[in-house]
Amino acid sequence: MNGVIAGISYRALLGRRRIWLLVMLPAVLVALAGLLRYFGGPSERIAVALMETFAIGTMLPLLGLIAGTGVIGPEIDDGTIVHLLSKPIARPVIAQTKFAVAASMLAVFAAVPTLVAAYLLIGFESGVALGFTVGALAGGIAYAAVFMLLGVLTRHAVTVGIVYALIWEGVVGGFVPGAQKYSIQYWARSIADQLSSSAFLSTEVTVGFAVPALVVVTVGAVVWAGQRLRSFSLTGDE
Repeated sequence: MNGVIAGISYRALLGRRRIWLLVMLPAVLVALAGLLRYFGGPSERIAVALMETFAIGTMLPLLGLIAGTGVIGPEIDDGTIVHLLSKPIARPVIAQTKFAVAASMLAVFAAVPTLVAAYLLIGFESGVALGFTVGALAGGIAYAAVFMLLGVLTRHAVTVGIVYALIWEGVVGGFVPGAQKYSIQYWARSIADQLSSSAFLSTEVTVGFAVPALVVVTVGAVVWAGQRLRSFSLTGDE
């Protein structure tokens, strides 16, 4: 990991309009949890439903898209990546640093708010808060790697990412039998289910498949991104 690259990447994410998007979604989640607790009281069923549909199903992939593509996509689009690649820094190190920055943003803006929201609803009852927090963290790390890779592979990373998140994970994963096995969102839910004893939480993907899949996808995406950066020329052509 390179500290200079990390600093530049953090400033790029936190100093642009992306920061408002990163803050808005977690704020909505926590606000919803607070309102549901205030008007309906503690409810494990509602807590699980909110975590599944909004925290993991909506907020997590969108934050992953914002952070993952945001750490490198704009630099490729405006050509400033050329200046970075001209430095005596190994291309895989650049990819690893960009990934670390994106993953840390997901930990702060996805995993922490998930813990806060679940705690507001039912405290630490049945391990729901712990399960979804760890699931959000693991899923967020994988999303950061995949969407960073998309930012390296294509200038249309945001469009491709939205299609993946909405069509594949949202529609296909929800209605096509077996598709959940190839969805980061459902891998994250599997971890939440493993760590929680809630009767309202279940998933068809086993944790024995989900955890190795998350590791393989995360490592594979970061390695691929590093190798892809090797093919970039200093003229900005791909």
